[in-house]
Amino acid sequence: MTTFTVWKFDDPKRAENVFGIVKNAAGDHLIHIVDHAIVSWPEGAEKPDIHHSHDSAKHGIGWGAFWGIVVGGLFLVPIIGGAVGAGVGALAKATEGTGISKEQLERIRTEVTEGTSALFLVTDSGDLDRLGERFRGEHSQLIATNLTEGERDILLETFSDAKA
Repeated sequence: MTTFTVWKFDDPKRAENVFGIVKNAAGDHLIHIVDHAIVSWPEGAEKPDIHHSHDSAKHGIGWGAFWGIVVGGLFLVPIIGGAVGAGVGALAKATEGTGISKEQLERIRTEVTEGTSALFLVTDSGDLDRLGERFRGEHSQLIATNLTEGERDILLETFSDAKA
């Protein structure tokens, strides 16, 4: 099953470091990375930096457009006052069918702030127990996923220091 997750970190560089762990785990066949994006928001910066490299040339253009819509829509489009709800609503409509809800998009927008970073991952299959061992001590917070409630609970249990 293809899974979309967003992991938040309380350090602007931590998401990039954790992606290195995930990439090594993929090299050990513990997980298959379909694609990813990293949002890093250094202290004092007006807006976050977005890093995306294609994990698969075959799907690169499609995922690049997806990350542009999601991340660009959440962080780079100037949103003022009452337009916030409309902007997130339009973004939710654009991502319909992905399992990402309007509430999750709003949570991502409000929780990824200056001084934090986020790792947006699209993965397919994996050994969560062994991957979870590598995540220990990284102090991640799962802020969005397309998993069911039961699958989400298992994921949080596996990555024991992760918070919901």
